[in-house]
Amino acid sequence: MLEFNNSFEVPLPVAVAWVVLMDIERIVPCVPGAELTEVVDKDNFKGKISVRLGPVALTFAGRAEFEERDDQTFSARVKAQGSDSKGRGGANADVTFRLVSTGAATTLVEIHTNLQLSGSVAQYGRGVGMITDVASQIIGKFADCLRDQVTDAEVSGETEAVPPPQAAPVSVASIGLRALWNSFVKSIKRMFGASV
Repeated sequence: MLEFNNSFEVPLPVAVAWVVLMDIERIVPCVPGAELTEVVDKDNFKGKISVRLGPVALTFAGRAEFEERDDQTFSARVKAQGSDSKGRGGANADVTFRLVSTGAATTLVEIHTNLQLSGSVAQYGRGVGMITDVASQIIGKFADCLRDQVTDAEVSGETEAVPPPQAAPVSVASIGLRALWNSFVKSIKRMFGASV
């Protein structure tokens, strides 16, 4: 079981940010390598995501479900599960997130993830933290995309909602390479001490 935290800020008041982030069809294209394939209902979705862990490219197809959603505290819990298209294993994730107002027009999004991998994918990158590095890179790119969308909406005068992204999902090849490099640097530091 892997457990990690991430956070990012968006230039929106908390109530508006909550509405934007709950619009799954609108925000999925901001997740690098992700594609929404079916909206089952307001709490259940099917999709796929492609990630690269070092030299290994994986595509997980599965579903996600909102198990809890609190519009008063701006918090939610999502359960997601998927399996690799080539039969190399699967992933199950419990993700909780909450929005915290950091000013009149800014919101901090806090994300806590419990991730369990099975099959051969469980071995990819686990020992050197590659998976958490990839997750951080994906969330960073997601946050950048949301900020760009908000900026474009403000320029065009659409202040209540973010327009749907038009571009295809971002390639994650560079994310995998960056995560591989980060893992390499961490390994060297462990071998020779933190002064490297």
